[in-house]
Amino acid sequence: MRGRKNCVGYIGVIAIQLIAIDVLATWVMCMLITEKWKFWREVRIVGNIISDWLERHEGELTQAADFIFRHPEVAYEEVLSSRCLAEFLTGKGFTVSWGTAGLSTAFTAERGEGEPVIGFLAEYDALAGAGHACGHNLLGTAVCGAACALKEYMAAAHMPGTIRVYGCPAEEIMSGKIVMDTAGVFDDLSVAVTWHPFDRNRVSNDIWQAQDIKNYTFHGISAHASKSPEDGRSALDAAELMNIGVNYLREHVPGDVRMHYAYVDNHIPANVVPDIAKTNYFIRSSKRSRTEDASRRVDDCARGAALMTGTTVDIELVKCCKEMKVNRPLTEIFYQAMAHIPTPEYTKEELSFAADICKKAGFPDSGDYFSGLEPLEDAPVPISIGTDASEVSHTVPLVTVSAATMCKGTPLHHWAAAKQAGMSIGQKGMLYAARCMAEGTKLLLETPDGFEKVWEFHRQSSGNR
Repeated sequence: MRGRKNCVGYIGVIAIQLIAIDVLATWVMCMLITEKWKFWREVRIVGNIISDWLERHEGELTQAADFIFRHPEVAYEEVLSSRCLAEFLTGKGFTVSWGTAGLSTAFTAERGEGEPVIGFLAEYDALAGAGHACGHNLLGTAVCGAACALKEYMAAAHMPGTIRVYGCPAEEIMSGKIVMDTAGVFDDLSVAVTWHPFDRNRVSNDIWQAQDIKNYTFHGISAHASKSPEDGRSALDAAELMNIGVNYLREHVPGDVRMHYAYVDNHIPANVVPDIAKTNYFIRSSKRSRTEDASRRVDDCARGAALMTGTTVDIELVKCCKEMKVNRPLTEIFYQAMAHIPTPEYTKEELSFAADICKKAGFPDSGDYFSGLEPLEDAPVPISIGTDASEVSHTVPLVTVSAATMCKGTPLHHWAAAKQAGMSIGQKGMLYAARCMAEGTKLLLETPDGFEKVWEFHRQSSGNR
């Protein structure tokens, strides 16, 4: 009888233990489900932060772009434009310092601490006589938007790191970033991010050109052009003969070499043999070595012209840069991010505006004014334009996004590009570019060993020399 009682007691204890285990297991499962739900809720919320931030601040961003558009300022005179972007960033919690690399219209805005250090490169200078026909009012604004949206994401995801926005003046004369790079401004970056307005949406896999900018100043002897021309030695004759020589040289350089020039007004009337004449040259190609060779030959044309005319010539190298160093792992990460971002949609009014632009400008009109994301090419693509950002790409890994801020076939530095940069077509491209830059950087931050792979490629790649 006693054994039977003990048996019943043991069974009771076991039953209680089983019930306790079941209750504990149920509690653990509930906790796991709750935590899992919290986790996925946080992931969902964090995943929307970038696009949500840009949507909430769309009005501010378009106002900033419009202000810069309506106040075009040329290289190193971008006082209002730089201040507009700096004040925007200050209002979003960034600390701004002025005079970066000794440039009065350059600034550095920073938020966060530690590594990685993400550098966004903003531009805001206009073209003399053409305003924002290169869309830099959109470029600088989108960069600021991307930096702010990424900041919100990193804070929500509790990610360490520093975000910097560099206000870079004077890109149109290929100067600001070269000066800043020479001063070591970008040396501690983990990666640099920028974009440029175009007529298509893609991650730039482009080899922007290596460039020399030079001034050729000829010095002659002044005389009365009618009474005693034999006493004069025309500096203008020398400049013209130099340009003739360069025009004959074009046949004997590689096909990607570009040499273009402009006369700088000497303010001397036609009845005076000019004792001074000046030309400004851009000499470029997709390889630094080819640019240097062409540049030396242009110098020889100048010296020969001076010898023929009894004048002298001063040759000034204003600025030079290498070609763009494309970072394949970085472009692939950004392309992957961009593949999930919807491209802009356009209203009937915007499509009608594009059709009217094509008609007035004489562009081919297929009726297909905009397209989606273009595929990433298998190899880098040489293009016939340049940027001072190319120099930065040899210091740190750099990626460039392209976004359609103008209808297909619109060339940069054209009045039609400026027209679209100042209205909703350009602004839609700007907001799309901001999201692409922020989402691309977000994916880089989330990619295991992402920075290590990008830097390994950067160190091993010699560029396109």
